[in-house]
Amino acid sequence: MWLYLATLVGLYYLLRWYRERQVVSHLRDKYVFITGCDSGFGNLLARQLDLRGLRVLAACLTEKGAEQLRGQTSDRLETVILDVTKTDSIAAATKWVKEHTGDKGLWGLVNNAGISLPTAPNEWLTKQDFVKVLDVNLLGVIEVTLYLLPLVRKARGRVVNVSSVLGRINLYGGGYGISKYGVQAFSDSLRRELSHSGVKVAIIEPGYFKTPVTDPELIFRSFQETWNRASPEVKEIYGEKYFASSMKMIGSLEKCTQDLSLVTECMEHALTARHPRTRYSAGWDAKLLYIPMSYMPTVLSDAVIHWIAPRPAKSV
Repeated sequence: MWLYLATLVGLYYLLRWYRERQVVSHLRDKYVFITGCDSGFGNLLARQLDLRGLRVLAACLTEKGAEQLRGQTSDRLETVILDVTKTDSIAAATKWVKEHTGDKGLWGLVNNAGISLPTAPNEWLTKQDFVKVLDVNLLGVIEVTLYLLPLVRKARGRVVNVSSVLGRINLYGGGYGISKYGVQAFSDSLRRELSHSGVKVAIIEPGYFKTPVTDPELIFRSFQETWNRASPEVKEIYGEKYFASSMKMIGSLEKCTQDLSLVTECMEHALTARHPRTRYSAGWDAKLLYIPMSYMPTVLSDAVIHWIAPRPAKSV
């Protein structure tokens, strides 16, 4: 019995390996639009796809970021300035993409732009703190997708949305985890709606990687600012020890995985494979810790988080 089961499992993985090695044809004729290309995953993916020969349309937030990217890539790569929180900017970028793609349509849309700050216990934050993150990480993803989806449909292409392991199991307060849960839900509904149109939707779920989004110095500064403006009652509940322990945990982010290609290779596969996966997890922490925790009974996952997380000075 066990031999038959092992054989079936082996055949399944062999078949999956074979299917996932099949590559889409005529990649050099395909256009891919990527948001958030100033740095991090988006920047590396743009350079990676440019080397692969695809026609990359890279959206950057700043002209400085766009100029630096153009200096590192071939003449095929084109850049545009895009603020995903502004409808006018998205509309202008959409018009620009239409002019470049013509009748071919847009093969790939990669919603990569994102921010993580401010991050702190929810009681330390204001509504505007949540809105700031949700505007970029969730509403920006939705609006960019809605504007560009007709072009993706024309090419029967791909939508690749960057979520996070925190879109499965959230570990701390603020808008980041909420936004990534939202990206998961939006991607799931979009995938089902487009399943008969030839458009495929993939979700990327990175663990912790060292990027500008997880820069410990910026997180330190943001955490300090939210603590400073917290009410005296909240500070008394949490205490200086909680603050110091949290800052120590933030410092441990310096040890995050630095090999961003683990993420961009997942993105590239989602764009170039004939049979892309629905979800891609990147990083051993995602595969061995966070995603398994998300399948645990809530009482167990909560116990693990309570064990490793700082505790407020007062419980009542």
